[in-house]
Amino acid sequence: MKNVLITGVSRGIGQALAKKFLDNGYFVIGTSTSGQASLTSDNLLVLQLDLADANSIEQCAKKVLGLEKPISILINNAAVYIDADSGPEIDMEVLRKTFAIDLMGPVDFTQQVLPAIQPGAHIVNISSRQGSLERAVNTSDPAYRISKAALNMFTRILAARLKDTITVSSVHPGAVKTDMGAADASMEPAEAAKYLYDLAISQPETGQFWFKGEKFPW
Repeated sequence: MKNVLITGVSRGIGQALAKKFLDNGYFVIGTSTSGQASLTSDNLLVLQLDLADANSIEQCAKKVLGLEKPISILINNAAVYIDADSGPEIDMEVLRKTFAIDLMGPVDFTQQVLPAIQPGAHIVNISSRQGSLERAVNTSDPAYRISKAALNMFTRILAARLKDTITVSSVHPGAVKTDMGAADASMEPAEAAKYLYDLAISQPETGQFWFKGEKFPW
């Protein structure tokens, strides 16, 4: 049985992803800020992880390593969207909080669990079209946009450092009907999870940005 590690499985895309992997015979190590999730299975273990808390990251990573389960897929899914400013100035407190969870946390967690990730594995960073520099056509949601653009750079750097060993990808999941999604989002979490699952179990070109299996503009 293969093992997948997914952050943020208590709701939305993360929950749909956990279910998709469970349905396909994986053992799922999930995380949530409470350490709980409504989804239950003998093949699901949920650990507490607060990506804004360095100590929580360290403790969760130690538990992952202590399981001695080789990870074939890591999906950095957990994130926040707390933009509320209308400009022209960027709210620095919002920027700091967003970066702590959407960038610093995933980078720190990934590096600490890296010893458990086996050769040939796939690290998937859930990004957003809002992190695409090419598509930066308006000034809304600055903290979220900047954090996802930075996460994309982490994907590129990590892919280069792990070249020929582990595949690293950024993925735009689409406009999904979740607490973080837009009011007019067209995609259900299960549909997004299908596209993400298909990419995660494949071996695409490393260091790329994807949407529905196709390359997405940086």
